[in-house]
Amino acid sequence: MSAVAWIAVGSLIAWVWLLLGQGFYWRTDQRLPRRTDPARWPSVAVVVPARDEAEMLPMSLPSLLLQDYPGDVRIVLVDDCSGDGTGQLARDLAARHGGFPLAVVTPGEPEPGWTGKLWAVRHGIAVARREKPDFLLLTDADIAHEPDSLRDLVAAAGSGGEGGFDLVSQMARLRVESVWERLVVPAFVYFFGQLYPFRRVNRARSRTAAAAGGCVLLRTGAAERARIPDSIRQAVIDDVSLAREVRRGGGRIWLGLADRVDSVRPYPRLADLWRMVARSAYAQLRHSPLLLAATVPGLLLVYVAPPATLTAGLLTGDGAAAWAGGAAWAVMTATYLPMLAYYRQSPWLGPLLPLTAVLYLLMTVDSAVQHYRGRGAAWKGRTYARPEAAPDR
Repeated sequence: MSAVAWIAVGSLIAWVWLLLGQGFYWRTDQRLPRRTDPARWPSVAVVVPARDEAEMLPMSLPSLLLQDYPGDVRIVLVDDCSGDGTGQLARDLAARHGGFPLAVVTPGEPEPGWTGKLWAVRHGIAVARREKPDFLLLTDADIAHEPDSLRDLVAAAGSGGEGGFDLVSQMARLRVESVWERLVVPAFVYFFGQLYPFRRVNRARSRTAAAAGGCVLLRTGAAERARIPDSIRQAVIDDVSLAREVRRGGGRIWLGLADRVDSVRPYPRLADLWRMVARSAYAQLRHSPLLLAATVPGLLLVYVAPPATLTAGLLTGDGAAAWAGGAAWAVMTATYLPMLAYYRQSPWLGPLLPLTAVLYLLMTVDSAVQHYRGRGAAWKGRTYARPEAAPDR
């Protein structure tokens, strides 16, 4: 066989393995268990870190204030040194809509060794613990919850057998309205599931741990045992780090796709999505040049080789290359279709996954370049050091 045919066969083997051996990551059926109401609804403290979120809060905060939850709920919004009136707007929305009590607190600038969001979460959890809640709901300022969202989360936490789940997290449905959002966003969740297959995460003794930071319900006792958030204070990808620490502390975790929790933040331009991905892509590779050097040819083999070898095989009459490349592309597309269906997008976007993968590859390389220029992991005016550069406390 030709070299092109061998590349095509290698890609096909990789896709068969991904299809059958990577925790059935492509399935989208990991949803909250059917709700069984507890005899007593536990108390919940909602912690919302917010930095310059005045545009998002009118669409998200009322959904928390007006939750249809029969237990005690208190909301702590942490105004993380915002310059757009986030804190005052939150107070105004609470006065206008009523509902559960809201406290707005300000922690000041992060201490060395802390990322901004986790510094805000630390302050919010400290305030929330004064009331000794049974659960903490960590949710972002751009996440809108349907009225029964908290009921579903708490009921799900009690459904995991003896003792229930210590962490229940839902991957909020991201906005897909612009052309770029339709091309990039479903693939973002697809790639996340490929790295952290939800079914594998949800196995009791699995070593794979992950969460979706926009919506995390966490037992207060589990948070204390895992020293959350102090134990992950340097993390850029804080949701995955949080889940790992909870599991390391003996906690049971569950992760799935959301039906009634939505992100309201728009990413209308490619530049907006590029920043979202690039800010943490190199951190996902642990800031390792070796992992980056392995990732680039790996992604090219898995995602770019199928259409490239199919085209080359058809043009040169190389039947083996065309057949293997076409089969790999077909398997790739088939695994992407369930995610497109979840996002209510056209299946015709499926064959474009190689193009989206190239964009993600370029975002990852750019993330590494920005890191070595001292501008890596930048978000809302802050740039974070490499974890090993942060001092211990």
